[in-house]
Amino acid sequence: MILLIQIFTICTLAVIIYQDLKDREVYGMAFPVLISLLGTLHYHHTSQIDFLYAILINIALLIVIVGLLYVYTLIKIKKPFFKEVFGWGDVLFFIGLAIGFPTVTFIIIFVFSLIFSLLVWLVLKNQAKHNTVPLAGYMAVFLGVVFIANWMINTLTLYVI
Repeated sequence: MILLIQIFTICTLAVIIYQDLKDREVYGMAFPVLISLLGTLHYHHTSQIDFLYAILINIALLIVIVGLLYVYTLIKIKKPFFKEVFGWGDVLFFIGLAIGFPTVTFIIIFVFSLIFSLLVWLVLKNQAKHNTVPLAGYMAVFLGVVFIANWMINTLTLYVI
């Protein structure tokens, strides 16, 4: 059963990667599916109380981060936040990460996937058709690599920390 969930997770990440890189839009059902799959994997590997605490802490962290980004956008950039600066797909992907991992793992994956996205964008932006960053797509690439490496090596679980 878990193997099937892992396969569906990789397939869903592939859909997000393809659609976000191609059109900067992702089909709306991809994110609820991803959130459900990541949440199921997390729940399977942890106790119920640890699962709930991790989700509460992670969502609180996301609210603070996105809130600060929103305020910064209002003050400095002065552009509509969800129209020009940040996409709802990015927020939904963040929520998927928050539900999918224990807090320390979430923070590590979140930070390093953002760094990865920045580096990839800096390298590829001159060849890009769009002038926006496909953040959810790049983060999905990072997460897919992390999952595949973790499942192949199978020495350390992502759900222990």
